[in-house]
Amino acid sequence: MDDEEGLLAGSDIFIEPKDYYKPEKDATFASHTLLSGNELTLRLVGHNPLWGHLLWNGGRIVSTHLEERAGTLVEGRTVLELGAGAGLPSIVCAINGADKGYLWGSPHQNLLSHLDNPGEGFDLLILADLLFNHSEHPKLLSTVQSTLKKSQDSRALVFFTPYRSWLLDKDLAFFEIARQGGFTVRKVLEKVMEKVMFEEDPGVSQFIRDSSPSRPWRLKPLFS
Repeated sequence: MDDEEGLLAGSDIFIEPKDYYKPEKDATFASHTLLSGNELTLRLVGHNPLWGHLLWNGGRIVSTHLEERAGTLVEGRTVLELGAGAGLPSIVCAINGADKGYLWGSPHQNLLSHLDNPGEGFDLLILADLLFNHSEHPKLLSTVQSTLKKSQDSRALVFFTPYRSWLLDKDLAFFEIARQGGFTVRKVLEKVMEKVMFEEDPGVSQFIRDSSPSRPWRLKPLFS
């Protein structure tokens, strides 16, 4: 046994072969036009296993929604964007007078510590195209509950696109979980996109191919 252990200790069988890991892909860039006509250019990572290397439709739509209502939703408010990716909605909030803005990337306790009153939470939460991972809905709602300020004026904006139309019911199930978790839920708008993001997806129905609606909803804390 000692001889075998000595043999293994001197071997390199657990060392990955040269060039085993593929080199990181080069960053890409995407543009977004603001209501003012100015154009933002966003740098995206070359690849991300959760598709963070894409600028999603939900992020574009919520950004325009925030611009149109900056006076009531953004100005002077603290903002947290969950699953930010390129961070377009957060950048739009910063441009339109948000008090403080953060992109989710660490435990919520660390994020709350940046607030003047950590126990209060954020005035506005942004969730853009995060509902596709259905098994994580309870955890996602738990994060919303932990970070959204307990106030009648606080909001969580949830924008999503039914990229997989046959799973739309599972996307929408998040809002029922939110109701059960003590939130009031109201549909804000539905916008038809000019084109779909994944035309090669074989499961997309013709209706979604033609219209690809993006469906924004609003969550609001419910008080008895």
